Amino acid sequence: MEENRKSGITESEKEIVFSQTIKAGKRIYYIDVKKNRKDEMYLSITESKKIVSGESENPTFSFEKHKIFLYREDFAKFANSLNEAINFIVAEQGEYQPQSYEAPATENNDDKLNIDIDF
Repeated sequence: MEENRKSGITESEKEIVFSQTIKAGKRIYYIDVKKNRKDEMYLSITESKKIVSGESENPTFSFEKHKIFLYREDFAKFANSLNEAINFIVAEQGEYQPQSYEAPATENNDDKLNIDIDF
């Protein structure tokens, strides 16, 4: 609590009233609606990226985080610009189509069970 006072952050500034999580590979996006000390809501978008370092036998994990705070008076401008950017990418490269995974052909190993699991 003492550190919160030093940084000027009160408990009410941290109140999350709505939250969504988007998992995308090594990245996780958190979209949180928070209230400040005046009970005004704002949007907090956080990107969390898993960083692996160290030896392959003893790796260490950490998370790199980036935050964006978006306030109500900027919602329309932000949404319009985001839509324009998305529409530009779609016009240039088409809709995103996830590529399907095809297992490589095996040579006469039809009796073996191959399992490929991604974590």
